[in-house]
Amino acid sequence: MSSKYQALKQECYEANMQLNELNLVVYTFGNVSAVDRENGVFAIKPSGVPYEELKAEDIVIVDFDNNIIEGDKRPSSDTKTHAYLYKHWPNIGGIAHTHATYSVAWSQAQRDIPIFGTTHADHLTSDIPCAAPMADNLIEGNYEHNTGIQILDCFKEKNLSYEEVEMVLLGNHGPFAWGKNAAKAVYNSKVLEVVAQMAYLTLQINPAAPRLKDSLIKKHYERKHGKDSYYGQ
Repeated sequence: MSSKYQALKQECYEANMQLNELNLVVYTFGNVSAVDRENGVFAIKPSGVPYEELKAEDIVIVDFDNNIIEGDKRPSSDTKTHAYLYKHWPNIGGIAHTHATYSVAWSQAQRDIPIFGTTHADHLTSDIPCAAPMADNLIEGNYEHNTGIQILDCFKEKNLSYEEVEMVLLGNHGPFAWGKNAAKAVYNSKVLEVVAQMAYLTLQINPAAPRLKDSLIKKHYERKHGKDSYYGQ
């Protein structure tokens, strides 16, 4: 029997497979979701299914209150985090979570990734934020739901816009990224991992490396994102 969510499941499936092809996941770690705002649901990878066995029909459909709408498998353990972000950030269409090596290393170091170069500035004008490790009372509570709170609190504290900064590190945990759709969330996950690796190597070569100057940040971001953008158009 065909599902009215078939296209959504396919989008989610393809994004999850891309996560694997880009070497952003190990074994079954990591997941991508894709949202259907009109129906108030999202599609997400099932928990514990190896990528080589994953099929589009395995994708689970869940609502923003974490109820399974369609699917016979258990959704990803991170589903509640995705649901929280979709519920509170209305302009995102896809979310990705990975355990990519360099992104996780910065998360474990509990450090924002400084904006050292133009590759970083092509995508955002600020350091990539690292949220503080979760408080004990949140860890002992509804952990995955509270991970969403942890992300929103970080953006509020650092006065960041989720529409401009489409990625975050969670202290001692790892990265989340999002975008206008699932494919863009995966793209942002790869950008984050590459920038994390470049920043790490930069500090190995020169521990006192300076932050990119504001004029270059502005130039590189606006040529791709500003009203007069021209790069890649």
